[in-house]
Amino acid sequence: MAHRQSARIDPKNHLREMFAGIAGGYDTINHVMTWGMDKGWRRRAAAACIAAGADGVLDLGCGTGDLTKDIIYLAGDKTEVVGFDGSYFMLEIARQKTESRGENKRVSFVCGDAANLPFPEGSFGCVGLSFAFRNLTFEHPLAERHLAELLRVLCPGGQCVILETSQPTFPLIRWFFHLYLRFFVAAVGRLLSGQQGAYRYLAESTSRFYTVAAMRKLLITAGFRQVSYRPLFFGAAGIWVAVK
Repeated sequence: MAHRQSARIDPKNHLREMFAGIAGGYDTINHVMTWGMDKGWRRRAAAACIAAGADGVLDLGCGTGDLTKDIIYLAGDKTEVVGFDGSYFMLEIARQKTESRGENKRVSFVCGDAANLPFPEGSFGCVGLSFAFRNLTFEHPLAERHLAELLRVLCPGGQCVILETSQPTFPLIRWFFHLYLRFFVAAVGRLLSGQQGAYRYLAESTSRFYTVAAMRKLLITAGFRQVSYRPLFFGAAGIWVAVK
């Protein structure tokens, strides 16, 4: 597969600008806010991507490349991994991570628009998303387009592996989770990054994100034929696997 290409993006997109502003400290802040648990969660998601038996894996919305790096570490030599994101700043950090590990020969990075993925139909056996699904779908005017493009680049029988925040089932746990988001995540993110808007968005969008049932319905409606879910940390996060 030949994926080493680039597509210009719209610089006015507020999400791209927002994440560009926090790119430098993004990893550290995520680790602090999840008490380091996000590292293990990504390794589980990466293992799920490899378990799909894919020769090609797309890390959609790869950001600074943590999931990409874990997939490369677990993948065989024949597996091509492509990291795709809308932020040049994030992708530059992702490139540096893979180069520092000497793994850049098996990975390529593409910057572009998730609503117009620059890949042929059926290019990948697996598409992975690590905390990027929310940004592409939740209350997004192009949500249907993003899901259609995701499905298009998956081969028949291919799997989409989604690591994302979730809504705890038990009301008391959910109440504490939302309290944590409002008073800790937003405050710590603002303190460490200096970007108030970015982490306010992350906290608010997380607290209002889809329930497990709503997420499953969204994926089935989009065209996936089978959806499974594994809760993480009392349901504060989860891993979805959806089959095309």
